[in-house]
Amino acid sequence: MNGLAQAALWSLVALPAGVGALLAFDRRADRLAAPVALTVATGSVALSAVVGVARPRVAAPFLAGTEFALAVDGLAALVLPMLTVVTLLVLLAAAGEIRRSRARFHGLMLLFAASVALTATAATLPTLLFAWEIMGAASYALIGFWWRDSDRVSAGLTAFVTTRAADLGLYLAAGAALAGGAGLALRDLPDSSPGWRHLIAAGMLIAALGKAAQLPFSFWLSRAMAGPSPVSALLHSAAMVAMGGYLLLRVEPLLATTGWAGPATMWAGAVTALLLGAVAVAQRDLKQLLAASTSAQLGFVVLAAGAGGIAGGATHLIAHAATKALLFLAAGAWLTALGTKQLAGLRGVVARWPWAGWTATVGALALAGMAPLSLWATKDEVLAAALEQSPWLYAVGLAASALSAAYAGKVLVVIWRRVPPDQQADVDAHRDEEETATRRVGVLQQAPLVALAIGAGFAGLLALPPVGATVARTVGQPEKFHVSLPELGVSAVIALVVVLAVARRPIPEPRWALHWLGLEPAARVLVVRPTLRCAEALARFDDRVLDRAAVALARTVLSLSRRAGSFDDRVLDRGVEFASARTLRMAARAGRADDRWLDGAVEAFAAGMRRLGQFARRPQTGQLYQYYLQAVVVLLVGVVVLVVLG
Repeated sequence: MNGLAQAALWSLVALPAGVGALLAFDRRADRLAAPVALTVATGSVALSAVVGVARPRVAAPFLAGTEFALAVDGLAALVLPMLTVVTLLVLLAAAGEIRRSRARFHGLMLLFAASVALTATAATLPTLLFAWEIMGAASYALIGFWWRDSDRVSAGLTAFVTTRAADLGLYLAAGAALAGGAGLALRDLPDSSPGWRHLIAAGMLIAALGKAAQLPFSFWLSRAMAGPSPVSALLHSAAMVAMGGYLLLRVEPLLATTGWAGPATMWAGAVTALLLGAVAVAQRDLKQLLAASTSAQLGFVVLAAGAGGIAGGATHLIAHAATKALLFLAAGAWLTALGTKQLAGLRGVVARWPWAGWTATVGALALAGMAPLSLWATKDEVLAAALEQSPWLYAVGLAASALSAAYAGKVLVVIWRRVPPDQQADVDAHRDEEETATRRVGVLQQAPLVALAIGAGFAGLLALPPVGATVARTVGQPEKFHVSLPELGVSAVIALVVVLAVARRPIPEPRWALHWLGLEPAARVLVVRPTLRCAEALARFDDRVLDRAAVALARTVLSLSRRAGSFDDRVLDRGVEFASARTLRMAARAGRADDRWLDGAVEAFAAGMRRLGQFARRPQTGQLYQYYLQAVVVLLVGVVVLVVLG
């Protein structure tokens, strides 16, 4: 059984990676791409169930003192099935939405899924770095998938460069771990020497905040919305962004040992949840609203990691994945059908497409934190962990929770409110403004919404008794699980009051938050422009100093070579001519010696070898009995020699 589980763990990564690579580079596979990808994704769901139960560990030699190792612990056993199921449902929706370059799209999605599975199971830093790099590269290719559109490619490049800048923290952590002496296994990082341990924690924190789109890196997620909607539904709900929070949950023991990293992580998550919640409230584009809410909701996961609430963070991660994948897919279906994702153009869509509308309603209510849906319970478990650390932290979390209800309520009002006849023209004016509309939502686009709505509705059971206690034991924190009915009641009342208030009167949109807090312009001013100016200054230094020095050196060498050539003509050539004459005389003498002595010796040796060959051919008669006789003679001679020598 253990061998089967280990093979399943290798296959969980290798199968989608291999098939994805074949599809991504074979343009002739467009017709088969979707069925093949769905088959592989279905197999991955089964494999994740096997490894989640068996929890194997596999390793291969990699570097001196460390391995390329994968392991499934309690946290990975919870998250892996969620990742594979969401991947399968998103690919099913993509089969009905992506019409061009299907092989490349599904191949890249499978490669990305493989890198996420590898990230979730990485047991050593080399494995994590390998998976982290592939995940970043695949996300860049997927965000800029429609590469003929320069704006989309630019958006992918912004996302890639921003996350890559944060990823340098992971290399800092790896270098510090080598210097710290405890090894490169993730479970051994807390045992590093105290000084290096702080650098490891700082590097991990920076890399995770970048991937999770937390402040100050959040703006890249806004640009990433230029990618296809299935890409947003996977990368920015259950996979890439989620992996930032997941990494912090994995290294929570390391954060706790430093003294400062835990509180810093908590406040980074709490402030992001609050401010990006305000950004979401200000948005008028549905995908931008969902993107900002993703950063805000991942802020709760980061908060849980800093507070030591691994179970609460894991359950919130799972519930958020189902909820946000549902809403992103619904937004993509409406974008395909109506040609717009502007809220002003989506008014009353529930009446037109009831299946998509009702399932999106479940997702929006869950996002609002309405009882008894999923994020209500999981968010409260995170807030309970925050309350144990600081009442101020809990207050910030409650305010962020209220903002969640506000932006989710804003979506509900838009999709449910009927359009008066005199305003229909204003709504219709937004049709086809972003792409050519199909005026239909296909079956393949709607079918995954039902399954995700079930997850958004019932995933909260993971944070409630009796399942919640089992989850806490699974992640190794049985003492951390507790349910506070007053806190659950407070969260439910806040969500209900805010949603009802939004339904009665439109909420004010904070203009200061409309453009994502000005983070991207600030990054340009503080990072991009100084970097470009530094590059330009170095280029000028290269042109004016280094190039001139190289040219001057070359001229000096040429001048010296000319002088050397003149000396060669005057002195050395005469010496060479004199030496050549003497050499010719010596060569003539050596030639005569060669003819007389060496050639004769060679000919005598050749004649001897010919005679020896003739003698050796005589026993080769082709008669088998003669060969046996010769073998007997050889054996007898050998026996005699042994006896004599003995």
